Amino acid sequence: MPKIAIIGAGSVVFTRRLLGDVLSFPSLSDSKIALMDIDAERLEMISGLARRLVADSKTGAQIEATTDRAQALDGADFVITTIRVGDDDDVDRGIPQRLGIDQAVGDTIGPGGIIKALRTVPALLDICHDMERLCPNAWLLNYTNPMAIACWAISEATTVPNVGLCHSVQNTARQLSEYIGADQSEMSYWTAGINHMAWFLKLERNGVDAYPNLFEAMDDPRIFAKDTVRFEVLRQVGYFVSESTRHMSEYVPYFRGDPSRMERFGLAPFDLGARAQQRRVDAHYDTIREELESNAPMVAQRTNEYAAYIMDSMETGTLRRVNVNVKNTGLIPNLPDGSCVEVPCLVDETGVHPCYVGELPEQCAALIQTNINVQRLTVKSILEQNCEAAIHAAMLDPLTSSKLAMHEIRSMMNEMFSAQPEFFNS
Repeated sequence: MPKIAIIGAGSVVFTRRLLGDVLSFPSLSDSKIALMDIDAERLEMISGLARRLVADSKTGAQIEATTDRAQALDGADFVITTIRVGDDDDVDRGIPQRLGIDQAVGDTIGPGGIIKALRTVPALLDICHDMERLCPNAWLLNYTNPMAIACWAISEATTVPNVGLCHSVQNTARQLSEYIGADQSEMSYWTAGINHMAWFLKLERNGVDAYPNLFEAMDDPRIFAKDTVRFEVLRQVGYFVSESTRHMSEYVPYFRGDPSRMERFGLAPFDLGARAQQRRVDAHYDTIREELESNAPMVAQRTNEYAAYIMDSMETGTLRRVNVNVKNTGLIPNLPDGSCVEVPCLVDETGVHPCYVGELPEQCAALIQTNINVQRLTVKSILEQNCEAAIHAAMLDPLTSSKLAMHEIRSMMNEMFSAQPEFFNS
């Protein structure tokens, strides 16, 4: 049975999902699972939950909890990363919002995504260098955002075999089936692009093109209201995109530029105060504590997250197709080689095998390229430890450049650097 290391296991709600997935597969249910986090309190909570879940599901998994990353990685077959480094909404979203940049999430693109990458990706690279030494044959399954920037940097700076995992494609496929009144089992799709901006190039119901059904569904105001930005993009571009209305609205300059447009598309401004209150009173942890105190058995339930499916395929040889983030090696010829793309991949006992997609529709590739420009310069900033490249990345961000002049963007980024001296001291 394999050894699975989860780095950043203190993300208790998500780690619980991963544990449920792992324990639901016979090929993985007796694994050695090393839970690692620098937060000892959270680690204690998730390790207690893990041991309870193992006992209640009557599997043979061995749970190891440690704050020592090297101990967790030593001899691992799979490494799952779910880390967060210095997250600070007052900086990541608060400073840009004060200057007119209302980011919906701010964790993958925009000033918030750039500054998060500069904090987070060096830590991921450190993990990868430890993997090169302690478990050189292990696969890295990365869930940490900003996904494309992280995986691009990892592929460029390390020898670690890696994929970036997200649930936006499979969740969107479920939503699309609901919009057209179909059962999920009737649907098939072919999706490619970049993380959070992958395009449903084919969408079929029982082998028949389902796009006409989707355009018809979009004309229903009740359905349009459920996904305003993505339906508007579909109307104008011709293809449905993989990320939610809220998230997609910050990847392009058309929706969050002024209050009237935000109101038209039902987009709420980011509320820093409410966000801070949510973090102070985190109901997720209260729920976990209540479950641990309860006598009710915990059930290992399988979700649609890809990690366990990939590990099971590598362990058993079961052939599966997943949409994951990998290095572009000519897979999408009209996107830059070396960038990180999200494409269909086949998985078996020999690993992950990306599928050739071909050129995307030019309008889709062009929208993606505006995000890749930001990603490329942010990767350069990280690998060369060059904050000037990060400032240039922000200047090229679609939403930011639609709101601020170049000198204002420079001033904003310098303020964000100064606000986090523990990460940016020069």
